[in-house]
Amino acid sequence: MEFRLARDDVSAIRFGVSPGHEFAHAVRVMLRPQENALAWGWLRAVRDRVPAADAALLRLVVGESGYLPDFFASEPAWDLTPEEEFERLHRADPDVVQVCLRKRAARAEGRSREALARMAEDPRRARVAVAESAERFWEIAVAPFWPRLQRLLHADIGSRTRRLALGGLSGMFDSLNEAVTWGRDAVRVRMRWHAETVDCAGRGLVLAPSVFGRFCAVVTEPPAQPTLYYPALGVAETWHRPESDRARALEVLLGAGRARVFLELREPLATTEAAARAGVAAATASHHLAALRDAGLIASRRAGRRVLHVRTPLGDSLAAG
Repeated sequence: MEFRLARDDVSAIRFGVSPGHEFAHAVRVMLRPQENALAWGWLRAVRDRVPAADAALLRLVVGESGYLPDFFASEPAWDLTPEEEFERLHRADPDVVQVCLRKRAARAEGRSREALARMAEDPRRARVAVAESAERFWEIAVAPFWPRLQRLLHADIGSRTRRLALGGLSGMFDSLNEAVTWGRDAVRVRMRWHAETVDCAGRGLVLAPSVFGRFCAVVTEPPAQPTLYYPALGVAETWHRPESDRARALEVLLGAGRARVFLELREPLATTEAAARAGVAAATASHHLAALRDAGLIASRRAGRRVLHVRTPLGDSLAAG
């Protein structure tokens, strides 16, 4: 898979978050848990709570792998909310719903193909049924964990933008995933089932991290902006646990004071700022920061008269649990 980038496209590269993409891949985790061991803790917590009828409909429409109907996810954005995502799903163009269902039918077999073809005959009714099942699934299985998911996604974006500042586009793209490489005029993505060359034609490229999606995925068909989804950093099997559990674990590992300083470094901070936020003396914070830097968990750089400290990708992974 190749995204061809002209000069205008490079200046329009941006990051975003997609609640719809997370929802759809949460459904796929339930269907194929063997492909995402990092979600097993979440799955154990929610799988028996989803109504059987909703699970069956979403299994049919979302599918276990491969093509994902376009109407499930809006264009990713930093501040896109689940409420906006589901409102858009309820208002999805019936013609788009029909085309997507027919694409899913073409990729299905037997009774699943027949059921999808019947749904495509009445796309308005299908849209209502799918949207209602999707909202119930979200409220039961994803909404309680969305703040934690959102923090992981935003932390990944923060780490990537720091990598962009330090190593340029090449360093940032090469860090996204082993399947992604940067060329002089293109981003190349090694895919499992899809091959295509897309001229971004001044539209740029949206990069979106995902917790539930553990393989790269792409959106290429207009009018959507070309989009690359990639697995987020810092996702461990314990990500679904409350943040207080992770903080206590870090305190045991690093010591209480050092853990507090470390967890405050979500953004670049000077020593005095980190000390004030963590509630420790500046000299103590300086000692903790030196130890964290020696361990490769933070990096420090001079910005004018100040030295700013920020977590490295390794540090972001540790902070995320």
